Amino acid sequence: MSQNKLLVGAEEWCRFPDLAIPAVKARVDSGAKTSSLHAINIQPFKRSGMPWVRFDVCPIQNNRKTVVQCEAPVYDRRKVKSSSGTSETRYVVKTTLGIGDSSWEVEVTLTNRDAMGYRMLLGREAMAGRIFVDPEESFLAGDITEDELKELYQTKKSPKSGLKIGLLASNPNLYSNRRIIEAGEQHGHEMVFLNIKHCYMKMDADAPEVHYRGGSVLNDLDAVIPRIRPSMTFYGCALTRQFESMGVYALNTAEAITQSRDKLHSLQRLFESDIDIPITGFANSPLETDDLINMVGGAPLIVKLLEGTQGKGVVLAETKKAAESVINAFKSLKADILVQEFIKEAQGKDIRCFVVDGKVVSAIQREAEPGEFRANIHQGGTASVIKPTADEKRIAIRAAKCMGLSVAGVDIIRSAKGPLLLEVNSSPGLEGIEGATGMDIAGMMLNAIEKKLHWK
Repeated sequence: MSQNKLLVGAEEWCRFPDLAIPAVKARVDSGAKTSSLHAINIQPFKRSGMPWVRFDVCPIQNNRKTVVQCEAPVYDRRKVKSSSGTSETRYVVKTTLGIGDSSWEVEVTLTNRDAMGYRMLLGREAMAGRIFVDPEESFLAGDITEDELKELYQTKKSPKSGLKIGLLASNPNLYSNRRIIEAGEQHGHEMVFLNIKHCYMKMDADAPEVHYRGGSVLNDLDAVIPRIRPSMTFYGCALTRQFESMGVYALNTAEAITQSRDKLHSLQRLFESDIDIPITGFANSPLETDDLINMVGGAPLIVKLLEGTQGKGVVLAETKKAAESVINAFKSLKADILVQEFIKEAQGKDIRCFVVDGKVVSAIQREAEPGEFRANIHQGGTASVIKPTADEKRIAIRAAKCMGLSVAGVDIIRSAKGPLLLEVNSSPGLEGIEGATGMDIAGMMLNAIEKKLHWK
C-alpha cells in the first residue's frame, strides 16, 4: 500500500478541476487537520432546494487581478481555529483535488487567506493513506513557471478606461493599503500610492497644486483615499484639503477626519446627536481628580489619552488610588485625557461595525486576551463574525454620518443599559474584518467612489 503513495514536498502545485482552478500553490502541513482554500465574497444560496455556496478564488499569491468564480454544493459548516488563534465557522465543500498525475476527493474549508503566505493549505485529513511528505523538498510532483501560470489563467490586463485614484498613506506594505490598491486595479482603475511625506503643496487661489517627490504635479487624479496615521493627522488632512480644493473627490474629507481624530470633540458631537456613550469626564486641572473619578461612577474606570489609537494610551484603573495615580501621572506630563466608566459586563468584548456609504457592510466581535480588559486584534485579541442588532446598526450609521465619514470603523460595546458607542475610526484596518468575514471590504470602498463619480 505504501508503495502507491504519492511523494510530495513541503509545497506543491494543486488543481481543482471541478472548480475550474488549474493550479494553486499549497503549503503541505501535516500539523493541520483540515485543508483550506483562499476564498472571498462567500455567498450561500439555494439550488433545487439544496444549500450551495458561491465564492471567488484568487489562486495566485500576491495577485488579486486573477479571479476564478466558483460554485459548489455545501458539504458542511465547521468551526475552525486558525494558526493565529481566531475561531470562525467556515463553509466546507467536497471536491476533486489533483496533484501530479494523482487525483482524489477531499474536503476543503473556505476562508480568506490573504494574510497567509499560501492560497491553499493541505491538511492531514486530505493526505491520509495517499501521501508521503519530504519536508526538505518542494514541488516533487512537478513545478510550474510564471509563464506557464499566466498561460493557464490567460491573465487579462485591466482596462485603462477606469478612474485614477490616489491612496494617501505612509506604508505601501500594510495589508489595508495593499488590499485597496489591489481592489482598485481589479475594478479597472489606475491606482497610485502617494506617500504623504513626499507630497508638498502650492497655495494659489487660481491654480492650487500638489507636487510629488521629484517635482511631478499631481493634477490628473479623480479621487483620493486618505489613510492617515495619527502622527500625520495635521499634514495629511492639510494635503487632503488641498486635493479637495482642486476638485478631487476624497472618500473621507479632511474635515471629517480631523473631527473624528479629536476624541473629545467627537464624543461631544455624538452625545449631541443622541447617540449613547459611556459616561465620560474631562478636566484640565489635576486638582479636580477626586470629583472627576466620582463623576463617572468611581473605580474601576478607564483612562484614555485623547490622541491614542488601536488601544494604545488606554489604561484600566481598578481602584480609586490607582485611578488618582494614573490621572495625575498623565497630567504631570501635560497629556490630555478622558476618564470613562468601565463596562464590566462587556467582559473584554466589543463590536467593530464597518460602515461604507451609509450602510453597515460587515461586523466582527473582538475579544481581549485573558487578563486584558479591552479587545484589540493588533495586540493579540481575536475576532469572530457577528450579526449586529438593529440598534447597533443604527448607532454605527448615525455615528459615521455625524462625523461626516463615508468609510468608518465604529466600535460599540454591549452594556446592561444597551449598546454604547466607544469610538469612530476614520482609517479602519481591513485585515481583521476581511480575514474573519471573507468579504471584499476594499472593493466596497471602491464601489462607493464609483457611485459618487457616476463611473460605470
